[in-house]
Parts: sequence; structure tokens; C-alpha cells
Amino acid sequence: MAVAGLCLSAATVAQDSNESMEWLTLGSDHAHTRYLGASEITAENFSELEESWVWDGASFNAASGRSTPSYVDGKIITVAGPRRYVVAIDAQTGETVWSWGEPKTFRYEYSMRKDYGKGVTIAEVNGRKVVYITSPAFFLTALDLETGQPLEGFGKPVPIDGFPDTGVVDLLADLGHPYDPYNGIPLETGYITSSSPPIVVNGTIIVGNSAEQGYNQARIENIPGDILAYDAATGEFKWKFNVIPQPGEYGHETWENDAWEWTGDVSSWAPLSADEDLGLVYVPTNSATLDFFGGFRPGDNLFSASLIALDVETGERAWHFQMVHHDIWNYDTPTAPILLDLTIDGRQVPAVAQATKQAFIYAFNRETGEPLWPIEERSVPASKIPGEKLSLTQPIPTKPAPYEMQEITIDDLVDFT
Repeated sequence: MAVAGLCLSAATVAQDSNESMEWLTLGSDHAHTRYLGASEITAENFSELEESWVWDGASFNAASGRSTPSYVDGKIITVAGPRRYVVAIDAQTGETVWSWGEPKTFRYEYSMRKDYGKGVTIAEVNGRKVVYITSPAFFLTALDLETGQPLEGFGKPVPIDGFPDTGVVDLLADLGHPYDPYNGIPLETGYITSSSPPIVVNGTIIVGNSAEQGYNQARIENIPGDILAYDAATGEFKWKFNVIPQPGEYGHETWENDAWEWTGDVSSWAPLSADEDLGLVYVPTNSATLDFFGGFRPGDNLFSASLIALDVETGERAWHFQMVHHDIWNYDTPTAPILLDLTIDGRQVPAVAQATKQAFIYAFNRETGEPLWPIEERSVPASKIPGEKLSLTQPIPTKPAPYEMQEITIDDLVDFT
């Protein structure tokens, strides 16, 4: 993994280009637009860019380069290597300003997402900027942006040698499953880790998670990827949202065979988005345990393969939409939802758009969850696999049109004869 610094000659730089630009989250902002209004580099001068410096992550054993670096206060903040070191780089010189690494644990060693770190989240707390990171071992750490030191007064001491007395939250403690601080959750019970960074909204940290890749899973037993929330200043636990509804909760009846008791996943490995004004966080979810067979978990399996809008303060569900009922096709939601404002029939609508592996875009009013255009429940074929019971219908958007072909016919074949 390497980070390169590029520059323009002084004569090329516009006189009014000193405006401060910040990239604080994986998607630049809470709407996940991946956009900045920076104007210094244009299509006209792009060819004039020159290499200014190269930062080599070899000392951190960094190879994959999955991280999207953040930029704030003249520093590039990224994660590097399977240990998911947090590194601050001087944007002008490429020199390492500071780095921080979590002590090793057995639960880190068996993490299947070690080299999947996608970045960090940066937020201002009580007048200073803080870097938040979730690790392969499923710890949440808060670091002072200037020094790289663990944030004082955040979290609780972790009873493992090498961990700091402050700045860390053990996320396993709030999931509600038996675990050992060093070893983690017994693998015969389930498995949880992280790949995407958390999101900080209105003083609350919301933490997603990852599971073992569904196509590698060999057990039907697992734990749910419940969504956790913490106070951004203190690390105090605020709420947990059950992605597999418990008895009495909305959607519990969609898990037949009592599968809600012993299977899981439904993780949120893709990044989260949020609307600060509405106080809502938007959570895209994975399918349930075992990507390609669900005979042991009959039912639609809420809230798998869904987009869920949660109240940032309470964790209460504002609305949801399940994009795949009883998913057995590895159609987990692969990317963060994008927030945008659209003009439809002459009126402005606050929208959220979720892209999917099926090449569908599901678009909703992000406040109410109402589809912007009709989404039709269409009949689909039944499974021929013994024991598998598929949903009779699947929700198909009528607009916008799919961005990839949806079927192959003989007319699509190339005749080489």
C-alpha cells in the first residue's frame, strides 16, 4: 500500500485556492456523496500534476490499499495493514506524523476481515477533532487528531495487557453474548468483526459490523450483526438495534423454525449514511447466515438485505425496506446509501438511493421511507432444492431503470461463425 502526494506548479494554482477542504468520512460526508467542491485541479491542468512524495506502508505490512484516506487540518488520516494501524501523514511532505496500533489479541488473529479496513471517521468533540476507528478484533477506539493518543475519558479499561487505560470501547460487551476479552466470542456460537468505519451523527457514534464471508460459512449457527451506538465524547453505550427481531418486535414472525434464536449475520459491512437534520442513520444490511441456502431459516428474514432508517438518539426504527426476501443469492447490500435532493413533479423531495448487486436502485423519501416511484412485488420461480422455501415474490423497482442487463437471450450472444 502506498499513498502518493501530487502537486501543481505554483504558477498553475489559482489565487483563490486557499479555501479549506475536509474529507472526514469514508464517503466525504454523511450523505456519502464522495464529492468535494475543490477547484484547484481541473480537467485542463490534470496533465500537469507532478509527484511530490510517496508514503510507503510497507513497515505496517500494508498491501491491499482498501482504505479511503481522510483529510483534515493538513493531515491525511488512513489505516494500514492487517493490524489496521491508524496513520497520520503530513499532506505537504508525506512524513508520518503519528501512528497508533491496537495490541494483538486472539480475536484479532482469527478475524477474517483483517485487511479489509476501509478508513476512519473524524468528528469534532468538545472543541477538538477526534479520529474513530473500529478494528478487526471489534474494538472501537477514539484518538486525538493532533497527537494520535487515545482520547482521555472515553470508554473503559480493557483487561488485556498493552491496552491503554482510556480511549477504547470493547464492542463485544454490548452485544449480549458470552465472550472472553482476549479470545472473543466462541466460534461455535458465532463470529463478528468490522471492515467499514463507524459514523458520528449529532454526538452519537453508530457502529456497524461484518461477519465471515457468506460464501465461506460452514455453520448455520451464528450471532446477529446488531447495530450499536455510543456517546461520541465518553464512549458510553446508548442503544442496540436488533437486526434479527426478538419476540414481540416488528418482523419477528419472518423467522420461522425458531431460527432467530441460533442463526445470524445480517451485518452492515457496507458504510452507513446519515441525515443530521432528520436525526436518522441509514443502515444497509447483509443477507442472513449461509448465502446460498436458507432452508433452515424459512420466512422473509427481516431485516436482512434491507435498508433501515434508525433514530440516532434512540435506535428506534423509523422505517425500513427489504430489497430481497429470504436472500440465498449473496445479494447483500454492497455500498452506502446516497442522500440527495430531487425535484419530482415540480416539488423537492429529500431522497435516499440504495444501489444493489442486482443493478437496481431503490429510491425513497429519506424522511418517510415512501418509495419515490412504484416498487412492484413480482412473482418469482420456486426453488427446486429440497427443503428450500423461497418467497413467492420479490420487490422490483419500476424506476430508475436497471444499470445492467437483467437477462441474457439468444440475441445477446456473439456469433463467431
